[in-house]
Amino acid sequence: MSLRRHFGTFLVAAACTVASMSASAHAILVDSTPKPNGTLAAGHADMAFKYNSKIDQHRSRITLVKADNSETVLTIATNSSKPNELDTSADLAPGTYTIRWQALALDGHITRGDVPFTVVAKP
Repeated sequence: MSLRRHFGTFLVAAACTVASMSASAHAILVDSTPKPNGTLAAGHADMAFKYNSKIDQHRSRITLVKADNSETVLTIATNSSKPNELDTSADLAPGTYTIRWQALALDGHITRGDVPFTVVAKP
């Protein structure tokens, strides 16, 4: 293996280590409805995104991205009894979607992620 290849491997490993260290101090998505790559039935869907720390529900964001890349910002239902959670809902037709979330933890750090899922017709 060449020196250049060793150096590239070292850089990737170092970047992964730094990324995992910095992520541990921020809000991490620990559960969601829908699940990543999961399936929902068409119609009105309640969605929940649970984190490992308290979230500023007023300054966080959830965006629904359709297969044609059009985006709709969804309203977050604030709930003081669920400080680690972002809840929203939408009327969904069959197709593929992605939830793009941005969570502001109370420590002031923002984390972002995507949850792709599929909506199927009701049986």
